[in-house]
Amino acid sequence: MRRASTTLPAPPTGQRHDWQTIRQLLPFVWAYKGRVLLALGCLIAAKGANVTVPITFKHLIDGLSISNEQAFIVVPAALLLAYGVLRFSTSLFTELREIIFARVTQQAVREITLRLFKHLHQLSLRFHLERQTGGLTRDIERGTRSIGSLISYTLYSILPTLIEISLVIGILLVQYDAVFAVITLCTLAIYITFTVVVTNWRTALRRHANELDSAANARAIDSLLNFETVKYFNNEAYEARRYDEQLGKWTQAQVRNQYSLSALNIGQAAIISVGVTLMMWQAATRVASGAMTLGDIVLVNAFMIQLYIPLNFLGVIYREIRQALTDIERMFGLMNEHQEIADAPDAHVLPTGPASIRFDAVNFAYDNKRPILHDINFTVEAGQTVAIVGHSGSGKSTLARLLYRFYDVTGGSIRINGHDLRQLTQDSLRSAIGIVPQDTVLFNDTLLYNIQYGRPDASKEEAEAAARAAQLEAFIQQLPDGYATRVGERGLKLSGGEKQRVAIARALLKDPAILIFDEATSALDSKTEKAIQGQIELAATGRTALVIAHRLSTIMNADQIIVMEHGRIIERGTHEQLIAQKGDYAQMWESQQQNALDAET
Repeated sequence: MRRASTTLPAPPTGQRHDWQTIRQLLPFVWAYKGRVLLALGCLIAAKGANVTVPITFKHLIDGLSISNEQAFIVVPAALLLAYGVLRFSTSLFTELREIIFARVTQQAVREITLRLFKHLHQLSLRFHLERQTGGLTRDIERGTRSIGSLISYTLYSILPTLIEISLVIGILLVQYDAVFAVITLCTLAIYITFTVVVTNWRTALRRHANELDSAANARAIDSLLNFETVKYFNNEAYEARRYDEQLGKWTQAQVRNQYSLSALNIGQAAIISVGVTLMMWQAATRVASGAMTLGDIVLVNAFMIQLYIPLNFLGVIYREIRQALTDIERMFGLMNEHQEIADAPDAHVLPTGPASIRFDAVNFAYDNKRPILHDINFTVEAGQTVAIVGHSGSGKSTLARLLYRFYDVTGGSIRINGHDLRQLTQDSLRSAIGIVPQDTVLFNDTLLYNIQYGRPDASKEEAEAAARAAQLEAFIQQLPDGYATRVGERGLKLSGGEKQRVAIARALLKDPAILIFDEATSALDSKTEKAIQGQIELAATGRTALVIAHRLSTIMNADQIIVMEHGRIIERGTHEQLIAQKGDYAQMWESQQQNALDAET
């Protein structure tokens, strides 16, 4: 197996596909268009109220004909009343928006996450071997978290802010000197240009920091998954140094990111301050000359206050949207990952019943530069047991992966009952096959769950029967929690032999037409191996079985034994025939028998 690379599943960092990302996201949101439109209506109403309040202030103040003593009491009272109404209306419409739109965001996140989860399971084994789980899960986590932020910011902050700005500029143009609208437009243009330019520069820093964060997380998870290996070689300090090295790079990237954020904030504050100062200077000059009333300056000041807040928030929103798009782009990059092994458009279902297997001139290479299998030809008739033996690296386990269609052959074909695997649906193909792998990986759940995983709809009684057949029941009865015992991450609480017996039990529970045993007893002691061997032979009765083995004593009764070396078949026949040939099989048999005698003595 190849070592997992550190390549992260993301689009090239030198390119952005923001509009493509948004187009992919919109159908999930628009599926709830009624709620979207209703929530938009609430927000537009809130912004309309915000713009109307300053106009109300102006008419209220200009219409007052009172003494200075009365004004001192009435004007603050009117302002407080208007402020209270504004606060309440803003909160009311905001909460209405959240109530109406909550389901849209969460359902969109749910559907996208589920679709991505299904897609990842449809990708080839090659993809998962070349990716590190930690970096993959971090990209998914950041992407799903950013979906809610992006939807909220784009639909319910950007649009209402632009509407409010448009209304304010329109009122300033109609009722006052054009200089007020010009100052407002210039301030907006400079502010937005500055924000876009600096934020685009910061996006590259953020993306680089994300990549370093994913790499650090992947390194930590990889180390923790190999906890026992780290302990075996006393490499805790070495792992800490490697992790700290990655964290150091991430820290430097985060510091640069913070410096750029501070520069952006200072620039934005300076632009806003200059714009507000110019507006108030123009208003104060006109009030002094009698061209504007007291109510007018209150109106202009209120507009500036109302514009200042969304302008400042607009910069924050733009930064967040760019960052969210960066994270979502990585996640959608996973969703767009090419599915190497896919059902053909005309794929059909494999009929149930007894199955025969035919390897017809099969050639295969994980990498074109290094062929693994060369012209493999053999047949396993329905109900027969065929064993594959050979030294490590001879290509035995590759046959099982090809039969499961984790990969497609690069030459020739594999057929079940005459059907080319590439013309069958993957679901029907894999439903017909059960496997006991050499390296059994279990879910961090109970023993019962892991056994029932072979057929999730099986009853507890059926799972217990499968456990008995796999010689597992005596072990389970000794456990305080019995079948409810949790097996730990990847089954680390169980020994190698116990994990393999669980794998045998769930394969038996699946009750498939084809059984594959890939070194199924390699982790068992001799006594347990003999006990289980009888159950394996019993399970294989009436089924087509492919047994990949290292210990030749376990496959003596096979209908045919195939000997492989360097990806080629060098011998085939029954046990007796191969012993009589005095070839490679006979030499392996003699060597293993001698080792067994030496172990007994």
